[in-house]
Parts: sequence; structure tokens; C-alpha cells
Amino acid sequence: MGTATGSAFDTETLRRGIEGNTGNTLLALYADDAKIRIIDRNTQPSHPKVLQGRGEIAEMLDDVYSRDMTHKLDQCVIQGDHAAFTESCEYADGTRVLAESMITLREGKIAEQILIQAWDE
Repeated sequence: MGTATGSAFDTETLRRGIEGNTGNTLLALYADDAKIRIIDRNTQPSHPKVLQGRGEIAEMLDDVYSRDMTHKLDQCVIQGDHAAFTESCEYADGTRVLAESMITLREGKIAEQILIQAWDE
């Protein structure tokens, strides 16, 4: 359970955000100008989906958390102003999703995130 120096960002805060019932707790961890790059089967490395700012991130989280699925923080490592974590998700029909993220923190908030995800097909 690491804590970024001088910030309130820690593994348990991230766990509560990811494993919550809405995206609101998770959204609160992002800086106003945060940026997420999403890489998966549909948005490959040369053309990732880029979300800029809490508004776009909120839209994505609202969509994700409106689905009938569970989210679990599997692992998290925090060192200074960087963190990496693994999240596993499962839809009600058994379809699984695995996501790996590398984040940069600024003043205890997520400033940048690279999210790589794969799911059952």
C-alpha cells in the first residue's frame, strides 16, 4: 500500500474508486486537465483513443459503470509520482476484461494515464 509523496493518492483510494458502483469516486482522482490514452483491439497504438479533461473522462466512466459488470483492482504499485495497476472486470454473461494502466500523478491527482485493455470475444 504505497502513497505518493505528499498526496492522498493510495492503493485503497484507487480500490474504492475502481470497485465502486459509479464512476464518481474514480473521477475524483483525476486532475481537471487529465489525459487518458486507451489502447485495445479497436484503438491500436498508432491511433489510440485519447480522452482530454475530466468531462470526457466522466463520459467514459458513466458509460462503463452503467454496464452490468464488476470491477476489481488486482494489483497496484505506487512509486513517487507514478503508479501502475491491473484491473479485472467481468460482465454478467461471464465475458472478462483485463486492463493495465500506467499513471503519472500531479499533486495527488492522476494527470496522465495509458490504459491497455483486452477482453474475451
